[in-house]
Amino acid sequence: MKHATTANAEMFKQSFREEAREILTDLESALLELNENRGDGALVGRIFRGLHTIKGSGAMFGFEDLAAFTHDLETAFDLVRNGQLETSSELIDLTLAALDEISAMLEEDPARSVGSENRERLLESVRRLSGAESSPQRDLGSEPKVDVQVEPSPAPEGPIQTWRIQFAPGPDLMRIGANPRMLLRELRELGHAKVRAGMEAVPPLEEFDAERCYVRWEIHLETRAEREAIREVFIFVEDTCELKIESVGVPASAEGMRENAAPVVDADEHARVLKESRGTPGGRRSYDKPDNATSLRIAAAKLDQLVDLVGELVTVQARLSELAGRRVDAELTAVGEEVERLTSALRESSMNMRLVPIRATFDKFRRLVHDLARDLGKNVDLTIEGAETELDKTVIEQLSDPLMHLIRNSMDHGIEPVEARVANGKAAMARIHLSAKHSGANVLISVADDGRGIDCEAVRRRAVERGLIPADADLTETQIYGLIFQPGFSTARQVTDVSGRGVGMDVVRQKVESLRGAVDVSSRNGAGTTVTLRLPLTMAIIDGLLVTVGDGSFVLPVASTLECIELTHKEIERSNGHRFATVRGQIVPYIRLREYFGLPLRGPEIDQVIFLDNGKGRVGLVVDQILGNCQAVIKSLGRVYRQVQMVAGATILGNGTVALILDPDRLIQEAAHSEDRSILSKRPRGYAQTDPPPIADTDTG
Repeated sequence: MKHATTANAEMFKQSFREEAREILTDLESALLELNENRGDGALVGRIFRGLHTIKGSGAMFGFEDLAAFTHDLETAFDLVRNGQLETSSELIDLTLAALDEISAMLEEDPARSVGSENRERLLESVRRLSGAESSPQRDLGSEPKVDVQVEPSPAPEGPIQTWRIQFAPGPDLMRIGANPRMLLRELRELGHAKVRAGMEAVPPLEEFDAERCYVRWEIHLETRAEREAIREVFIFVEDTCELKIESVGVPASAEGMRENAAPVVDADEHARVLKESRGTPGGRRSYDKPDNATSLRIAAAKLDQLVDLVGELVTVQARLSELAGRRVDAELTAVGEEVERLTSALRESSMNMRLVPIRATFDKFRRLVHDLARDLGKNVDLTIEGAETELDKTVIEQLSDPLMHLIRNSMDHGIEPVEARVANGKAAMARIHLSAKHSGANVLISVADDGRGIDCEAVRRRAVERGLIPADADLTETQIYGLIFQPGFSTARQVTDVSGRGVGMDVVRQKVESLRGAVDVSSRNGAGTTVTLRLPLTMAIIDGLLVTVGDGSFVLPVASTLECIELTHKEIERSNGHRFATVRGQIVPYIRLREYFGLPLRGPEIDQVIFLDNGKGRVGLVVDQILGNCQAVIKSLGRVYRQVQMVAGATILGNGTVALILDPDRLIQEAAHSEDRSILSKRPRGYAQTDPPPIADTDTG
């Protein structure tokens, strides 16, 4: 039992850490917004509540040092919201630095926490700003532990209303060290509270578990606070309890309860109350899964395992459909169709679970821009668009490094000093715009600045100096942009803490390619640069169009396709060697995959043309045969094939054979950038190239 109790405690401490990290991210975002809008009382209240939640819940889960450290910060922002302390750049910078310390403390073992001189210096600076008396120098990790008391603070503005709160703790609440008394005390800080304890779930003494919580509470709270402020009191136990918060109108609605309310049952008196209630009728009640839970926190590894299993199910379902198609058996066909329908629904549901908004990733770059602007002496405003765009969590997890390098590059190389901007007629405040949007089966994430733009001549000179290109090389603007992604390439003559070592853009290219994505660059001299990352929506399963070229099977993402038409050999001959098709009066170029893959040109009498949108216009891919739609479970290829850029992966078909999944964007890129801009005379070098991939000749900014 002791081992299980310890395991539960660790589980809930980990849950506290995860919730606290989310609160810290929100706090950082709110502080940076407050830096731009000093008089925003809502932001001040948001910061105060976040600090208060971390402090109170930290103490409840055994993070006493963290709670003690947060106490002075909370006090300072309490003074700010009461008009007794002015919001200053110094206070914001100190609080941001303190959040870094809190983040570090979350990773420490609470039982073995060590002191930090930096933390004490930060607190002394905060106390000096707030006018609080300096406490004697102490080690934050030494005994005695600080008993963090929550001091009453003025009620928020707004009409008084009464809330009915029904709170039933999960069975393990006491085992993890959580104390319902602290939660009830926090509620009382919000206003006038009357509490009734429900004892109906208490079992007979012979069935009683002393470490289990059987009591539930009903609280009537008269307060000016909103529902969200009440919910935040329970934020760290909400996933393991029954919690219902509902408004019951004006305070008079609670009068009937005031006369009959039972006293609050403190957690410290829990055992005594249970002993007195041992004759209470009623059986054991399970709180293992809240009836009214609206969300459930699940470990990422479990979700990944579910998606892997669904992927295997998709493969088995494809085999079943293949078997049903070969046999004339109506019953087997019906079963196959039903399994296909259920598998498709399960696949869609599991994939949606993996999609998360990119907002959290975007928001954390506000701090990066704030700190770099201060260090570089520049004025930069970060604007965000499309933060609600959803993307596979496995993709989002790997976006931080590429985006960080792009933003640092814009801050150091792209954005000019204030004096230079003003001299050129630009606003002193520079802008970096971070955006995301869906585009078919892809998500486009762009980092745009209004700086000096890319100096193509400087890039070219540097490339010649490093021997990357010959001095007489005839390069297009797009090909010159591609040079900045070469390993070790940098136009900076001096290495700084921010950039100059030539590793940033190379990291961007490698990381994006590992995600089966592509990078587009557009720039105007003196007007700024836009770098767009084109990333797949998901890394696991896609809806595909199964086609054949020669003896091989290939899959094209359905989301990229627009329409399909037939193309006869006579029509090809009439084009006099030009690769264009006329579709409803519009001329559209196409690529014959037989020719592109180096296969004999003579195929079936009638070819199939699949038209796709590559972001700049429509392009056709000519295949031998279209077999139909399929669900492709993406399997990565080995390192031997890492340079085959137009192949995104492979999948196993229902008959057990392997089909390559083509990347249409990269395939069109490679065809467009063949040496003579044509695929008529030779097999393209891109199929087995060893040099870095070219940058798409498109402007998606």
